[in-house]
Amino acid sequence: MGLSNEQIRTSLDIVAADEPAIARAIELAGYPEERIRPTGYQTLLRTIVGQQVSVAAAASVWNKLEDHLGAEMAPDKLIASDFDSLRACGLSRQKQGYARSLCELVCAGELDLESLPADDEDAIAELTRIKGIGRWSAEIYLLFAEGRPDIWPAGDLAVMAGIGKILGLDERPDEKATRALAEPWRPHRGSVAILTWHCYNNPAM
Repeated sequence: MGLSNEQIRTSLDIVAADEPAIARAIELAGYPEERIRPTGYQTLLRTIVGQQVSVAAAASVWNKLEDHLGAEMAPDKLIASDFDSLRACGLSRQKQGYARSLCELVCAGELDLESLPADDEDAIAELTRIKGIGRWSAEIYLLFAEGRPDIWPAGDLAVMAGIGKILGLDERPDEKATRALAEPWRPHRGSVAILTWHCYNNPAM
């Protein structure tokens, strides 16, 4: 369960009390809305399906997979599917490899998405064992599905650009600088990340 609107607002108010730029961003753009995804294997499979394609293309592939595998998208059914069947659904060879990696870890009991490590870095390390799931995908899952309050996807281009805009920086900060800038906002960085996406293309800013 991702962060609720109430949690986001409470966290942002705490950060804004010490960071005038955050307070100004909220005043101009308003509070962001919650972004919630379900926990579990299907959300990660959707992430793999959606990589490097449009939203519409990803939805088309997902619908075909659902028709092929059934609404529950059982991981053992995906593993049992042959290359051509999955290709007909729109999964490239590379994405089939990623999807099978996820399904095999789940079916073998090596990845328990209902009891990931409590430590954020340990949870990221666990998720990135899946082929095709890098740090950014793991962070997004932990923020939007598990609602971990201090996730800070510093490598996200919109987060970098958004925080640069909020803080009035002359240039977009790189990932290292973006990570450093957010240190004072622990343990509320997840809500600030959601604010950066909200402000990134907001005409009010």
